Amino acid sequence: MTSWLRGLLVPLRRRLGASVLLGALTVASSLAMLAISGFLISKAALRPPVLDLAVAIVLVRAFGLTRGLFRYGERLVSHDLALRLLSGLRSWLYTRLEPLAPAGLEAFRSGDVLARLVSDVEALQDLFVRGLGPPMVAAIVLGLTVGVLWPLAPAAVATLAVPYLLAGAGLPWLVRRLARRPASARADLGGDLEAVLVELLQGAPDIAAFGREQAWLGRLQAVDAGLASTGRRLASLAGLGEGGGIALTGAATAGVLVMAVPMVQVGTLDGVWLATVALAAMAAFEAVEPLPVAFERLARSLASAERLHELTDTAPPVMDPSKPRRVQLGVLALEGAWLRYAPTAPWALAGVYLRLQPGRSVALVGPSGAGKTSVVNVLLRLRELDGGRATLAGHDLRDYAQEDLRRLIGLCTQDPHVFNTSLRENLRLARPEATMAEIEAAASKVRLLAWVRALPHGWDTMVGERGTSVSGGQRQRIALARALLSGFEVLILDEPTAHLDADTAASVMNDVLLAAAGKTLLVITHRLEGLERFDEVVMMADGRVIENCPADLRRRGATPAGGTGLAGAGAGRIVRDC
Repeated sequence: MTSWLRGLLVPLRRRLGASVLLGALTVASSLAMLAISGFLISKAALRPPVLDLAVAIVLVRAFGLTRGLFRYGERLVSHDLALRLLSGLRSWLYTRLEPLAPAGLEAFRSGDVLARLVSDVEALQDLFVRGLGPPMVAAIVLGLTVGVLWPLAPAAVATLAVPYLLAGAGLPWLVRRLARRPASARADLGGDLEAVLVELLQGAPDIAAFGREQAWLGRLQAVDAGLASTGRRLASLAGLGEGGGIALTGAATAGVLVMAVPMVQVGTLDGVWLATVALAAMAAFEAVEPLPVAFERLARSLASAERLHELTDTAPPVMDPSKPRRVQLGVLALEGAWLRYAPTAPWALAGVYLRLQPGRSVALVGPSGAGKTSVVNVLLRLRELDGGRATLAGHDLRDYAQEDLRRLIGLCTQDPHVFNTSLRENLRLARPEATMAEIEAAASKVRLLAWVRALPHGWDTMVGERGTSVSGGQRQRIALARALLSGFEVLILDEPTAHLDADTAASVMNDVLLAAAGKTLLVITHRLEGLERFDEVVMMADGRVIENCPADLRRRGATPAGGTGLAGAGAGRIVRDC
């Protein structure tokens, strides 16, 4: 068992111990009830006085009651243990995955990540409850059986050793060994199935538009067929384990009788104890009966644990310093920034210099692939530079904690995510304590308020999964209102008017500039209209800054030396600042 799994179990070790103890007491009560029942039946056949049977009768009733009580307690504690384990595991996983997003999760398909977070996590409940508990119970019960029966018939008890070991260790080991490969395949295929399902659902409109439904359904059926095949193999192994356990139980009981009957004949064992020895031996196998299935579940759980470890063992692309510097507002800058997304990939940023002065608005303009989004990734510490520096108030961004930095710098993406909840709650994501007056003020600044008030349910209107109940322009305005409501000192807007018509885009941009007055504002846009409203315009191409024009020079009509102005700057050509 890996160290991270042991770490999850440490806080729950007392509950695991209680579950094992209650499980052992359950089987011990069953064993005692059957053993005393055998003695009671044999003794009653001799027709003794009723008082001679009173104690045995009371004990049978008592152990019958305690067996049910202990079983209830074991189920209660084990399920509580499983639920607590799942809750702690999900929280632990989120804390490990959050630093990986987005760059550290690029190698994983979203559906597969979902499968690991749901199916693989749930599979781990069997690791401790059905994987560790039953072997401990079996060991305890074996000790009790030997301790009770040895004084009566040591030779007969000795015959239990081989079938008990085969049922409790050999058969489970065989099942686990045979189940290891199909269990691993089942876990991987489960992830593949969810990945294909997610992609099929998300891409359904495009798949239908291109007539590729049958091809995608074929992929889904192929993965499902593989999953069913491994499931059948695991079910066969579980059946082998259960059948083998029943056969070994019968063999052990027969072996005990073979050894005990001659002892009765020669007088070394009182005949009334014969049924006790046989029934007690048979009852002892109740503890080892679930072990083959438990080890098959254990193989599944370990396969799921390996998939989770593969996910969480990924090194975070960005690390916090051991002693982070206190964040303070200042100049946010790139100083000769170099960045690429793979060792052999082209440079996304190639020696970029950029300064965002507090309180100033900057437009970052350029064609797709110019490096604009890469600038944002670096400023938010979603990526680490390969060369150069990114600084805030003169200090390297790596000196600050990511969480502290993102309390200062906010981002509204080009394709914002809206949650399947009400319009009100989507805006309150930015600031949960915001009042309705503040929410409506933010909505008004992006020309959203009149539309909301015209809706039948107003602010209680549900936006649907991924905003399917609203248009692209409305979704963009929801995200803009959310960004303005956030209160960030530095605000980055990535294509904030991408889904708006020209007139509305110009009006919204003007309102955004007014609303963000006094804040540091970086707006990424393809549009060249309305740039005169910004304090500075920076044009990029091929990962380089090719023009940088402050507002005062643009108002005088200045252009870069040898350049042609913003609208006609040659892509990829590096020129001096205005």
